[in-house]
Amino acid sequence: MKYGVYISNYALQGDPNKFLELAVAAEDAKWDGFFMWDHNYAGKDELIADPWITLAGIAARTEKIRIGTTVTPLPRRRPQDVAREVATLDILSKGRFILGVGLGGSSDNDYGSFGEDTDLKVRAEKLDESLAILEGLWSGKPFSFSGKHYNIHEVTFNPRPIQRPRVPIWCAGTWPIKAPFRRAARYDGVFPLSMSEDMSLEEYSEVVNYVKKHRGSMKDFDVVIMGTTTGDEKVSWIGESEALGMTWYVEVMMGDDFNKFYERVVKGPP
Repeated sequence: MKYGVYISNYALQGDPNKFLELAVAAEDAKWDGFFMWDHNYAGKDELIADPWITLAGIAARTEKIRIGTTVTPLPRRRPQDVAREVATLDILSKGRFILGVGLGGSSDNDYGSFGEDTDLKVRAEKLDESLAILEGLWSGKPFSFSGKHYNIHEVTFNPRPIQRPRVPIWCAGTWPIKAPFRRAARYDGVFPLSMSEDMSLEEYSEVVNYVKKHRGSMKDFDVVIMGTTTGDEKVSWIGESEALGMTWYVEVMMGDDFNKFYERVVKGPP
């Protein structure tokens, strides 16, 4: 089991300096990952940090901890821009970047407020096309693409990311909706969410079995479980989740109480 910090990008009053300080403390305390949400508007007056620029600062100030977005709503991004940003961050971090992707949260906030298409089917189509484009551009070979939503004349994108065969891609999905988990089975990990407030271990086990059915093997595939701990107590359910096939536990952090989060991080993983 690996352990990460999973923090909203509208936490900490949107101050990138506080995210940076927290990430450095997480590396010092032996956490394995630091992952930021990727929203540009939360529907209210939240102060929001851009995760990409913030993660660039974190990449430059850390050496070992994995970093990434959980998750980036690819349908509201231009895939060629994301391909370039991820490649640059992977090089800057010396091969430590993980890209989390999904449809995104509320249709009204990140999409509708800016005139973007809110239709879930269209967003799913764009997500699948974008993922194919990312892989093609990261190959470093001549690549063209003709899809329903995106068209690319032959181009060669360099430099490539450091990681091979590609930067790991984790796909988010809301269980028990099945399509996102079939998508995840084609990539490197899954970030399961639930229609209920919290997922049960039984639901996580169902996710693992479903993904395995479509992959054939869970080798080199990550399954992320989230929660909140104090850092002082014994947490038996994390061990139980590992036995069921979970590979990452991420500590959820939302809100503006930097001191609270910092104190939790320095205690280390549960």
